[in-house]
Amino acid sequence: MKRPLNILISGGGTGGHIFPALSIAAALRRRHPDCNILFVGAENRMEMERVPAAGYEIIGLPVAGFDRKQLWRNFGVAIKLIKSLLRARRIVSRFRPDIAIGVGGYASGPILKAAQRAGVPTLLQEQNSYAGVTNKLLAKKARRICTAYPDMERFFPAENIVLTGNPVRKQLFEVTMSSAEAKKALGFSAAEPLVLVVGGSLGARTLNNVIINAIESGKMAKAKFSVLWQTGKTDGERCAAVAAGASLPNVHATEFIADMAVAYRAADLVVARAGAGTISELELLGKAAILVPSPNVAEDHQRHNAEALSERGAAVLVLDADADRQLWPEIERLAGDADARAVLSANILKLALTDADERIVDAVDHILTNGTD
Repeated sequence: MKRPLNILISGGGTGGHIFPALSIAAALRRRHPDCNILFVGAENRMEMERVPAAGYEIIGLPVAGFDRKQLWRNFGVAIKLIKSLLRARRIVSRFRPDIAIGVGGYASGPILKAAQRAGVPTLLQEQNSYAGVTNKLLAKKARRICTAYPDMERFFPAENIVLTGNPVRKQLFEVTMSSAEAKKALGFSAAEPLVLVVGGSLGARTLNNVIINAIESGKMAKAKFSVLWQTGKTDGERCAAVAAGASLPNVHATEFIADMAVAYRAADLVVARAGAGTISELELLGKAAILVPSPNVAEDHQRHNAEALSERGAAVLVLDADADRQLWPEIERLAGDADARAVLSANILKLALTDADERIVDAVDHILTNGTD
């Protein structure tokens, strides 16, 4: 009898890496119900909680990211890398994976490198339009690189690239209510456009400052649209105090949105950072969006992501440095122009790649069936 597949999945550090990894794992389980899946992440990062909560085993490595601002700290980073490489070799030796999948982030570096040295076939998933350092270093020996954007040959061997898109949360597509019903469920008027401002699980201070200024200057009180404002936990108390003080019925501030599926369905316009996962969700849902890339990410990849859309007329790009002057006027313009939103929606929908998780599993099966072919 053929033994069950052993599949190693590594990466993490942010939700943008963890959620796609979990989507891939779920698709693998659907295709290969008896497979054994082991995650490897970074100690003390969010994957150490999120992955077990989803029902999977995970092992943490002491690996840390390179500190570009305080270079003296990288001595400690190097020590952690050496320890992680040694631990990764032991994990590969004991688990004996049939394939190792890397979803990006520094956590995937040591374990994918150890797998490649042991002759284990590897597959990389690159979520951004500008490839990360870890994936670029691993790509030469990877059997397949699954990408979310075309024209990635400048980073990876062309013969190994498969355009799959990014996996997204399935529950986003399970909402049965209409946009008007979703607005009412969230406590908003169904007659007004709704702007969803979301800065990720930790929030985004730049976006928060723009909304605070709009409230305190009186601009929000004059607006003919509503705002659902996800502030994040870090800035939550300050934002909540401003919103409560203004007592505006068309502004709801919350640290965390539990049901993003309903929030997306209700939203006529989304204002967000430009992480790969967020962009994939916006594409698949066909949402008109203003993207404000975070400047605090490796290789400035969020700006590259946003430019890939704005150059195709699929989103409006506002740089973080310009947000205090440009973002609110753009919100007002698009909230009041249904035709402009419709154009953005149609263009972003054209970029959507559906069933990314299944496409990635197709690539996994191809490697396992055909080897180096």
